[in-house]
Amino acid sequence: MVSRRGFIGGALGLAISPVSMADDPAAWERLRAGGFVVLMRHASTEAGLGDPPGFRLGDCATQRNLSEQGRDEARRVGARFKSAGIPVARVFTSPWCRCRETAMLAFGRAEDWMPLASFFDLPHKEREYNERVKKRVGGYALHKPAGNVVMVTHNVNIAALSRQSVEPAELVVMRPDGCCGARMVVRLKA
Repeated sequence: MVSRRGFIGGALGLAISPVSMADDPAAWERLRAGGFVVLMRHASTEAGLGDPPGFRLGDCATQRNLSEQGRDEARRVGARFKSAGIPVARVFTSPWCRCRETAMLAFGRAEDWMPLASFFDLPHKEREYNERVKKRVGGYALHKPAGNVVMVTHNVNIAALSRQSVEPAELVVMRPDGCCGARMVVRLKA
């Protein structure tokens, strides 16, 4: 469970602007210019909450994985990025199989990065993971990649970083801000 500290103190130093969950053509157009960090929740999974007891990160058969609906959602996100001409510089993902599969289906590539791992069952990791993500995101304000950076992760992580609870395959677009980490721009569904 995300602690109260995770929503307030662990946030990326956000100045929350009006949030849109609609298909906002102007927001998709802004992404075409690059320079944003896109936090994406993994797509829909098989029924359940969390992972089965004794799951192992290196063994997808022991985890809760994407459903067929989730695979379709991930492909739809990738198709939207492609049809809109949105450049993607790098794709980082939680090492959970549902996140990695979402990233691979949407973007065709992914780099595992432990700070995007779920801390749902590891609340003692929340602060460390959030600080590492904030540091990386803040760094993009100074050293802008050519395109956008996508980070596929879990709702608990996105909620702690943005104060937004998101649906499967939903996107939270952040603008790196050298002083505070990032500012939330918009929420999108493909």
